[in-house]
Amino acid sequence: MFCVRGALRSRVVFNSCKRFFSNSAIDYKIGLSEDQIALQEMANKFGENEFLPFASEWDQKKIFPEDKLRKAAELGFGGIYVSGENGGSGLTRKDAALIFESLSRSCASTSAYISIHNMCAWMIDTFGNNEQHKKWLPDLCTMTKFASYCLTEPGSGSDAASLSTRAVRQGDYYILNGSKAFISGGGRSDLYIVMCRTGEPGPKGISAIVVENGTPGLSFGKQENKLGWNSQPTAAVVFEDCKVPVSNLIGKEGEGFKFAMTALDGGRVNIAACSLGASAFCLETATSYVKARAQFGKSLSTFQNVQFKLADMATNLQAARLMVLTAADSIDQNSVSKTTQCAMAKRFATDVGFDICNDALQLHGGYGYLKDYPIERYLRDTRVHQILEGTNEIMRLIISRSILS
Repeated sequence: MFCVRGALRSRVVFNSCKRFFSNSAIDYKIGLSEDQIALQEMANKFGENEFLPFASEWDQKKIFPEDKLRKAAELGFGGIYVSGENGGSGLTRKDAALIFESLSRSCASTSAYISIHNMCAWMIDTFGNNEQHKKWLPDLCTMTKFASYCLTEPGSGSDAASLSTRAVRQGDYYILNGSKAFISGGGRSDLYIVMCRTGEPGPKGISAIVVENGTPGLSFGKQENKLGWNSQPTAAVVFEDCKVPVSNLIGKEGEGFKFAMTALDGGRVNIAACSLGASAFCLETATSYVKARAQFGKSLSTFQNVQFKLADMATNLQAARLMVLTAADSIDQNSVSKTTQCAMAKRFATDVGFDICNDALQLHGGYGYLKDYPIERYLRDTRVHQILEGTNEIMRLIISRSILS
């Protein structure tokens, strides 16, 4: 068990011990196979040793921890659900959710970047050809090279099908013009999977093309100054007569939007799992705090309003975990309702996850607001989970359309 202990002002003891598997209210092993429990424990231990001691510094100094990411790749986390024949781990989406949940207990920002990188590797593995597999996947699975997913544009966020970045074919090359916004890994990643328009307006005119860093005509905006997710770079990606070989097209022209949306099903489960891990850490930290903190001559944990708050936090976390694991299963089983299940899990788990972090901060009082302690970092990092991979308002649209269809 990894513990961070320090003295607070007013002789209050702060104890942010990691109590993985020890909370009697939430059984993190329920419904898991022995292999999945071992995977979960491995990811949790790795996060505790390799992420948690450094996460605050990464956040404050905006450090992209490449060495730690490559260590994660040594455990197979660079290509979690990339097929084994292409250098990946060949695991299930449920396995992946357990990994991201466990890693995010230590650093949700870094774990979320690993999720994005995996989404890109999976797209190449699933929709790319053999030459593309050989060219890119070995380096992606070892995280020798990093990848970014490029869909959002300054003028098309939730309305992704209206994107305007265009690729015009000229002989054996595409000439790309346009820009992408809020790209995780922007300016640092080695590969950018770019959804761009090669044909008619709307989703059927969108293709997916890999653009390698260093390609003439590819440039980047300034690094964004963000509320959270500071351990990963974020910048605009700009294409100005960017000349890319036709061989970098994934699949066929017009299939890119379908690929992007399919990838987002898994991305939504992953980001929901990141919220689970962050909120679990905050719940356990708050529980330790209210037991140690005394006011009015007795422990905060003896006050009924505090007990009720912890009960609601634990109940919501448990419900969110079940939804996320169900959604992951729906992808593994290729359920007809997988997109809806993923939208439900993403909407619920990211909303609940942020609320649990916020409630944990409230239980810490003024101490929770200080950057000396980790709660506020988890709060900042989980806030964006309600926005990216499709806003939670868009998740509601997906769910309601399924209900009414």
